[in-house]
Amino acid sequence: MKVKEIMTANPKTCDLNASLADAAKAMWESDCGILPVLKDGKEIVGVLTDRDICMGSAMRDRNPSGVSVEEVMNGELFSVLPEDDVQQALETMQQRKIRRLPVVDSEGELKGVLSMNDVVLSAAERGSKKASGISHADIVSTFQAICEHPLPMSTAANAP
Repeated sequence: MKVKEIMTANPKTCDLNASLADAAKAMWESDCGILPVLKDGKEIVGVLTDRDICMGSAMRDRNPSGVSVEEVMNGELFSVLPEDDVQQALETMQQRKIRRLPVVDSEGELKGVLSMNDVVLSAAERGSKKASGISHADIVSTFQAICEHPLPMSTAANAP
């Protein structure tokens, strides 16, 4: 199954210079937990999550209206292509411990967002006639990888 078959097309986005308050409002109105961040209305330069908004406001002890998206967004961008297989996207989610991926074309233009919600809603039960190619086991293993807590720093330092 291809990413484009189950992704959310035309996702809500925000501008690099938007405030966290504006981004939160956009998420609330669009019922989403992530906004791709665009520079000059075109180039995707990162993503902003609802957690980024919460932590960005709290850690700065400032009103969200006075904090820009650029100050708190995650600029490390992982994405998939519309033609990629969903299994490949799940592997990226597992490796990067993320629940959502921007979907971009070969020129880097945003086409959609693939979320674990999209994946879960498209999964077929064992023996089902709906041949999505995504099993419940695929979903569980992806969530397990995403949710796995990293080793505490003291434990990691002592690991062989």
